[in-house]
This record gives sequence, structure tokens and C-alpha cells, in this order.
Amino acid sequence: MGDAVELEVAGRTVRLSSPDKVFFPEHGYTKLDVARYYQAVAPGLLRALRDRPTTLQRYPDGITGEWFYQKRAPKSMPDWIPTAHITFPSGRSADEMAPTEEAAVVWAAQYGTLVFHPWPVRRTDVDHPDEFRIDLDPQPGTDYDDAVRAAGELRAVLDEYGLRGWPKTSGGRGLHVFVPIQPRWTFTQVRRAAIAVGRELERRMPEQVTIKWWKEERGERIFVDYNQTARDRTIASAYSVRPRPHAPVSAPLRWEEVGAARPQDFDITTMPARFAEFGDVHADMDDHAFSLEPLLELARRDEHDHGLGDLPYPPEYPKMPGEPSRVQPSRARKPRSSAS
Repeated sequence: MGDAVELEVAGRTVRLSSPDKVFFPEHGYTKLDVARYYQAVAPGLLRALRDRPTTLQRYPDGITGEWFYQKRAPKSMPDWIPTAHITFPSGRSADEMAPTEEAAVVWAAQYGTLVFHPWPVRRTDVDHPDEFRIDLDPQPGTDYDDAVRAAGELRAVLDEYGLRGWPKTSGGRGLHVFVPIQPRWTFTQVRRAAIAVGRELERRMPEQVTIKWWKEERGERIFVDYNQTARDRTIASAYSVRPRPHAPVSAPLRWEEVGAARPQDFDITTMPARFAEFGDVHADMDDHAFSLEPLLELARRDEHDHGLGDLPYPPEYPKMPGEPSRVQPSRARKPRSSAS
């Protein structure tokens, strides 16, 4: 696997063992290639992770081997990487890494981390998100171009309600739009705002967009995955490497690039040059903090005027107040017809 190497990252030395281990067999990309990629984009990735409790998606033997989510900070983690104490919906809790230095992302690469999953909170306040994340998920029969059309209308919706989003590719066929918000609202309230956005988008594009939780009801539409805003649900960070054969990455975009961009154009070999030329195109996100009140007012109107309340949570969550049935529609017990 080759002798260990040392990488210099923002004043720290990070040791990388087995640098020649192949992580992406189709192209021969190695563990060292992944580490050097993260070294090249570290300032942008740290912007996305700074002070956020972060789950690591690890592939110690590359993308063809077994993988797992590392939610608890590894015992081997150096003391210069702080942690954040977070609580899961089950009531259990853990200390997760909360990076404050660029070297932390390269250190994580040493342990086979490909994807970083930051919570939408900071370690100083883990119960009030400061990012509102909207996941536009193409369903079978749709693709990136369909997500682009939905994102364009989403941008208009956000603007009408006084918010601004920063788009990025998911690393697959979808798009993510992140909105920096004031840390004033709970996870439950942020999720309710996501439902309101999804419903408004669905009203405007009923043939192209859905907020239906059950897959059997979604059809060939873009699903606004509102449950990605629930506690302990995370979205791959900007610049994260995705575990697909050509080593794509989640690429931050300017709005004017969204339509022309192609997700396959961004990988661990092309993103460093883009980053060197343009820097982090989402660098100004932290200069803003928007209010969710207009969207929460929309949610209240939806419920008061149209009877549109909460939607189902994922199956592993405890039953929530006001939540409708989690029974798949095709399996729901049909009411008996009355005798004639």
C-alpha cells in the first residue's frame, strides 16, 4: 500500500497511511488522491462544516468495500478537533466531531471518509438550525434537468418570501438549496417551513413537483424531501465526494450556472482547478441570516384555510403530535361500505 505520507494543511501535518490503496477502482483513484482533493478544497469544505456536528460516511476499503456512518467522534481523534453533543430522536446522544480547522477534513480522509454530513446547527446551539436545507430529489423517470426547472421556481418562491438560497449539485442527479437562517426556530418548525415551501412549489408545478412522502404516490416528479430537515437528518456537504465510480463531488454553484452545469463535470480531478480559479462560490453564505416567519405564516394559512397540516415522519422517528398516519396508502385499511 506504500509508505505513509505527510500532508501539510494550514499549519498542521496530517499523516496518511496506505496512500496507494485504491478507493475508486474504475479510475484507479487512491486514498491519497482523495486526501489531496480535500487538501485542495479545504477552505470551502471547512466553511460548510465549521462548528457543525458532523457525521462521517466512511469507506475504509474504498467504494467497493463495506461502509458505515461514524456518528460518534472516533477515539483516535486529535484533541485539536472539538466535538458537539447532540441528541437523536430516540433520546440517545453522542459527541460528534465539529471541525474548526482545515486539517480536520484531511484527517478524516485518513480514516476513509468520503462524505461529510454536517448537522444544520452549530455546536454552541444544537437545537436551533441556522441552515434551512431544501432537497430536490429526482424520482425515476426524471433527471437533473427536471431538478433545474424545479430549482428555478423554488428560487422565485424563496425570493417572494424574503429568502435567498445557495444551490449545489447533490453529486448525483439532484440539487440542494441551502438558506442561511437566524437560529431562532426548532427542528420541528424548520421542517414545517420546508413542508410549506414544498406545497407552494407543488401548487405551482403540479405535474413536475411532489411533496408526497410515499413513493407509490410520487410519480415521475421531483420530490421535495421535507424530512431532510428533521432532527438527525443530514445532507452531504458541499465538496463532499460521493461514492460513485467516477468520484463525483457535491458542487456549489452560482444560480446562473445551474442550468448549464452537469453533475458529472464535477469530480475530484476537476473541482480543484475550479476552486483555484473561482474560490468558494458560497463563501458569502455566512454573511446572511434570513427569517423563517414568512414561511411559517404560509404554513399556518395552509392549515387554517386548506386543512393542510403535518406530513409523515420517517419510520424510525417516534410518533409526533399532529402527525398523520404513517401507513402506506396502498396498505391502508379501506372503510367498510355501509349495507344497502
